[in-house]
Amino acid sequence: MSNIYDNAYSLEQAIRESTEFKNLKEAYEAVMSDSESKEMFESFRDTQLELQEKQMQGLEITEEEVEQARNVVERVQGNPVISKLMEEEQRLNLIIGEISSIITKPLEEVYGFDQEQH
Repeated sequence: MSNIYDNAYSLEQAIRESTEFKNLKEAYEAVMSDSESKEMFESFRDTQLELQEKQMQGLEITEEEVEQARNVVERVQGNPVISKLMEEEQRLNLIIGEISSIITKPLEEVYGFDQEQH
């Protein structure tokens, strides 16, 4: 029986070689090579991280922060280079989610998550 970690590394390599990953990497490089897009994307990412940190700490997010986040999202969505990156990220995340469902299936079977709970 092969080592489970060998299979995990094989899966990692398969993801790296996938069209979806290559498209994501190209889209990311396009964003990073355009100064305006890069600055906008980094602002978007920073805003996301700040709000996530506040949520994890149990702090309230103010209406002002929500509005600021909305403005950043609108600007980012209006940028075709960043929009392309987000689309490619969504495609790859879908695949990773499906893979996660496949590899957690044994746990679901043990705990009966796939059966109707009584």
